[in-house]
Amino acid sequence: MAKTRITVRIAGRDYPISSNDTEEYVRRVARYVDRKITELSKATRLPVPDCATLAAVTIADELAKAQEELNRVRAQMESERSELQALRADKEAKA
Repeated sequence: MAKTRITVRIAGRDYPISSNDTEEYVRRVARYVDRKITELSKATRLPVPDCATLAAVTIADELAKAQEELNRVRAQMESERSELQALRADKEAKA
């Protein structure tokens, strides 16, 4: 896929972004970041740079928790897959 170059607005500023992702995806991510900064700005009345830092920490926390959940689900699936294989082997041995 060719690199896409677009400009997105985050916290009132325009940022040029080059990405291998689709324009729609990049805009969706930018809207998410903008929304997080705006929510923090309204809730805290802190300056935008501080809100951007807090938004980055919040998003990193969301990512870390999602990765932990993904790893948990993968481990559970692997455990269940192993259990199924053992049951199949047991069934085949009895047949």
